[in-house]
Amino acid sequence: MIIAIGVLGGITWLAQPDAQTNNTATALQGTGGRLDAEEQSFDFGTISMAAGDVKHEFTINNTEGSDVTIDKMYTSCMCTTATLNVGGKKFGPYGMPGHGFIPKISQTIGPNEKATIEVVFDPAAHGPAGVGRIQRVVTIESDGGQPLELQFAALVTP
Repeated sequence: MIIAIGVLGGITWLAQPDAQTNNTATALQGTGGRLDAEEQSFDFGTISMAAGDVKHEFTINNTEGSDVTIDKMYTSCMCTTATLNVGGKKFGPYGMPGHGFIPKISQTIGPNEKATIEVVFDPAAHGPAGVGRIQRVVTIESDGGQPLELQFAALVTP
């Protein structure tokens, strides 16, 4: 009985989280800035496949007092590309994961610094079957917490 209690006590002691490890993990969370968008969704309205690509720029900014590093950016569909513009430098265009290599960006945005995301949508990418209401997303992953999602919609006509 004493051996069983000793073994159970040892297992319980080993299963306890290490206080130093927990403090380190907490300190690392949210150490970067935070990205916000001036607008998170945009509607192109009715657009024609025959008219070609449409573009829109989203403005994002780092709203915290420390740097934020953008790691990756990708789109929800092959019909969409996104380009990051920071301080006169362009990164991209980036597309959908699984349909081409999505490299790490590793671009830092300083506190209160702004950047733009140029989104290009090709309404003809899905052919004649691609008419009707669409919704697409551009996802921006950074060290500033949850990914930032920029959405757009359109009503595609032939």
